Amino acid sequence: MVSLLRRLCLLALAIALPLHAGDLTVDLGHGAKTYTTAQLLARSDARDVTIPDDVAFKRAMRYRAVPLKALLEGVSPDDTLQFVASDGFAAQIPAALIVRAHGSEAWLAIEDPTHPWPMLAEIKGDAGPFYVVWTNPAAMKIGPEQWPFQLASIRRQPPVAERFPAIQPDPALKAGDPVVRGLAVFERTCFACHTLNGQGDAKLGPDLNIPHSPTEYLREDLFRAYIRDPQSLRRWPQARMPGFDRKALTDQDMDDLLAYLRHMAGRKAKP
Repeated sequence: MVSLLRRLCLLALAIALPLHAGDLTVDLGHGAKTYTTAQLLARSDARDVTIPDDVAFKRAMRYRAVPLKALLEGVSPDDTLQFVASDGFAAQIPAALIVRAHGSEAWLAIEDPTHPWPMLAEIKGDAGPFYVVWTNPAAMKIGPEQWPFQLASIRRQPPVAERFPAIQPDPALKAGDPVVRGLAVFERTCFACHTLNGQGDAKLGPDLNIPHSPTEYLREDLFRAYIRDPQSLRRWPQARMPGFDRKALTDQDMDDLLAYLRHMAGRKAKP
């Protein structure tokens, strides 16, 4: 009875919600759907979810959220999903991580306009209206770039290699080559904010190969320090790039990423 009353109250709240309540567009290739804040808060599968170590807020957080896979009906584990934020962040997340979860679970956290979330210290802004959070992320090695906030849309996309051929290394390289492994690291950690050879959907950071790769103007030790802590190289209060600790990016990942960027410096696309 309490649950029913809560749902009825949330439905009634739709008319009264402030103007900053958001809309989320989900396009899986068979007609786009738009979900409003009020609709999502009123869903019967909405739950209170506790995140002990939240990526964006750097502390424990509690959210009203719905299981993300419940919004992805018809998605195949082989699909790639693009999560686009209002600030230009564009994460490519394999659908298998969401629909075939083994230990981790993705949730869509919904900001209630009557109880807004705190401001984010690093960007001095709001993480809402929607934010992808994960319970037990370590179980599937979910990285910080797979926690998109300020979420505006989710779209099913063709494979990254098909959409963006200019980011691919020499096809003659074998699967276990450090450069090939580095491409996977780049897609997971860098591609959400940066383009390469002019290709990609992100609009937050500069291109990482045109006109120059960072491997062409940064010493290796400075590059490594910058990835771990961007403020250690250049202090800038408005900087948006996060640091990647060894849980998010291992030393082996770093080696592979450097191998990939050095390799791509010799495969620049023409302007």
